[in-house]
Amino acid sequence: MALTETPICNFGEKAKNFELIGIDEKIHKLEDFKGENGTLIMFICNHCPYVKAVIKDIVEDTNFLAKKGIKTVAIMSNDTKKYPEDSFENMIKFSKNNNFSFPYLYDENQNVAKDFGAVCTPDFFGYNNKLELQYRGRIKELKNLKAVNSSESDLKNAMTKIASSGKGPEVQFPSMGCNIKWI
Repeated sequence: MALTETPICNFGEKAKNFELIGIDEKIHKLEDFKGENGTLIMFICNHCPYVKAVIKDIVEDTNFLAKKGIKTVAIMSNDTKKYPEDSFENMIKFSKNNNFSFPYLYDENQNVAKDFGAVCTPDFFGYNNKLELQYRGRIKELKNLKAVNSSESDLKNAMTKIASSGKGPEVQFPSMGCNIKWI
C-alpha cells in the first residue's frame, strides 16, 4: 500500500466519456450519470483500507446527494490478477455488503482511470450539471483510518454547494488512499 494524495482540482475540466460494464452486467456510459444538479464519479476498490474506513460515509453521502439531484457512479480500476480481492465477483459482494445505491463499474483495461487522472482509492471527482469538474478532494479528515472528531463530510458539503451554485469550494483538501494498482 503506497499512500497517495490526489492533485488539486482542475476547475472546469470536462468529464471524460466512458463505457464500462457494471456489476449488473450492463454497459454504462457517462451520459447515464449526468445528474440534474451534478455528477459524482469516484474511483474505489474492495480491498483498500482507506475505502473501507469511509465506505459507510460514502453510501450515506451518496444517498443524501441523490435527493439533491446528484447522480453517483463508482469505478474500480485495480489490477485484479495481483489483487484478487478486487475481482468482479468480489465487487458484487462488496456492493451488496455495503448497500450501494449507485452503480459499480469495472475498468478492466484501466483506460478510464488514466483518462480521468485517478491516482488513488478513494478518488472523488465532483462535477456540476454541465459536467465541469468542481471538486477533487476528500470525503472527510482521517487520522489512523478513523474520522477526526466525527468530522463533517467535505464531499457532501462540496457537492451540495455545486448542486445549488454550479461551483465547488475554493479550498479543498486532497483525498488520500492506496495508489491505483496499475497493470
